[in-house]
Formats: sequence, C-alpha cells, structure tokens
Amino acid sequence: MAARTVRATRRTRLGTRVLALVATATLAVSAPSSASAPAHGDGVAHRTPSPFTGQLASQGPVLAVKFDNSRAARPHTGLDQADIVYVEKVEGGMSRLMGVYSSRVPESVGPVRSARESDTELLRQFGRPVLAYSGVRSALQKVLREAPLYARPHDRVPRAYFRDSARTAPHDLFVHPRALLRSAPQAGRPTDIGFRFGPAPAGGAPTGSRTVRYSGASHTFDWSPRERRWLASFDGAPALSTAGTRLGAPTVVIQYVNMRPSRFKDVNGAVTPYIETVGSGRALVLRDGQSYATRWNRAAATGGTAFTRANGEPMPFAPGQVWMVYADHG
Repeated sequence: MAARTVRATRRTRLGTRVLALVATATLAVSAPSSASAPAHGDGVAHRTPSPFTGQLASQGPVLAVKFDNSRAARPHTGLDQADIVYVEKVEGGMSRLMGVYSSRVPESVGPVRSARESDTELLRQFGRPVLAYSGVRSALQKVLREAPLYARPHDRVPRAYFRDSARTAPHDLFVHPRALLRSAPQAGRPTDIGFRFGPAPAGGAPTGSRTVRYSGASHTFDWSPRERRWLASFDGAPALSTAGTRLGAPTVVIQYVNMRPSRFKDVNGAVTPYIETVGSGRALVLRDGQSYATRWNRAAATGGTAFTRANGEPMPFAPGQVWMVYADHG
C-alpha cells in the first residue's frame, strides 16, 4: 500500500512538472513581445528606447543620407522611415534634406545628392556615422575625409548605389543602405543627442500650420488631428513618398540659426551657406497641434542640442520621427 502511494505521488509530481513546462512554452509563444524581426541582420533584435525617436527599436549603426529636394527629385524614397529628417538651406535659397537612420533600414533611399561643409559639424553629435552622398566639389573632399565619419559617396562604394531609369540625372541616384553599412562595420551606434520625449506640457499656443521659407523654397507643416502628426508640404505641394504616403512627423522643430557664407561655392559660383548648429538661440517646437517657444543650446560640436522652455525645464518631443528645420535667425 505504501509503495503504491509513493508511485502515485511521483506520477503526480511528474505530471505537475510537465504541465508547468507546457504552460511556460505556451506563454512564451502567445505573450506580446517587444522584439521584432532583426532590422540589421545581426540575428537577434534587441529593442531599447531610441534616443532619436523615444520609441522602442533595435539600435543599428547610424546612417545619414543627403537627399535632393528640388521639384524634379520628388517624391522621395525611404525618407518616411528615417528617425530624424533635417531641412537645410543650400545655394540659391533652395533646400536639401538629410535623413538619419538607425531604427529602420529601408531597402533603398533617394534621390541622393551632395554633402555640404556644415554637415560635418552637424553630424559630430552622432559619434562616427556613415554618410551617403553623391559627391562634393574637390575643395571639400579633404574636409570630409578628415571629419570623424565614414564618408561613403557613390564613387567609393559604387555597388551600393544605382540609377533609376525612370528619373533624369542628377535626380536619379539611389542607395541600398544595408550594402553601404557593410562597408563601415565600425560605424557608431545611437547615443543621446539631447532629445527628450514625453507628454505635451502646458503653455503651448494652438497652431494649425507653420511655414519656413528660404528665398527659393518653402516648407509648410499642417497639423492633422486624425493622423496626430504634422503633414509636410514643399513649395505648396504635399510632400509624398514614392509609396504615395504623406511625409510628416509628430514633432517638428524650427531651429533659428545663423547661416553665414561658407568658403565654398557650387559649380555655378553661388556661395554655399554654412549652417551654424553650435551655439544657442530660439526655437519653435510643434507638437500635438500646438507650438512651444523654446531655447536651444549646443555647447560643442561633439555634444547634442538641449531644448528648454522658459522655466528652464526640457521641452519634451512627441515619440516618433522628428523633423529639424533650420531657419534664418532673423
């Protein structure tokens, strides 16, 4: 009788252990997980809050891509997947864009155009990123070679770039980001660049639209309550991706800076502006249908930019893609 009791107890304990293992396996499969498919081919996706967007993401190497933004270059490919989009003034009062990527890596990106001297100052806050661009004047090549970044123009890594036969030159150059990143395996990973994310604070001014103009280009951002983001327009026309979706972001920062003449000119002799991103000044942060008057401060090129409100507290951004629009300080 005692032997039968011992055997029965053992069977009960074994059954309990089996059920526990089954329950654990079921929970592992069905429970929600913050992990997703690897974005960078490293075999495992480790998702942590991105310092660029405030959202959970697998943190890959930092890639910056210079985008053409002339009328003939639109619509853009892959810009909607950037963590940060910079809007910069160039020669003739036109604008170029720069997308910074880490959380997501599109299959292709473009059209790609040339870099500028002040890009090296802007990009120093990202450690040592990869920079994709179509080329520069010979006088600027030395500046880019000596900058703390991995310069990867199309003539250096030709297999990573391709021409779109449906577009006309020079608006037809595109890049495969993954192929480009493989050429710089030591590229820097995301670090704190000064952005802070959180709920919208009190004190914002209701704002439905805001426009930043250069002498040869305009950039308008209209708040969409339905999409909960600012929808972008270039030169009065909706800014679109090649997939037909509207470009825009939950947060748009209009940063007023000094844009002095640089020592370089374009092929037509027009002087290239140098955008001074080190220093301090005023900014306007657009989020949640409101605008917030803020101050920006970047003490050194190696550091990020702090955005603070009048009370000295950090100005939080809405999680998601951020657009940084440089405007003349006036």
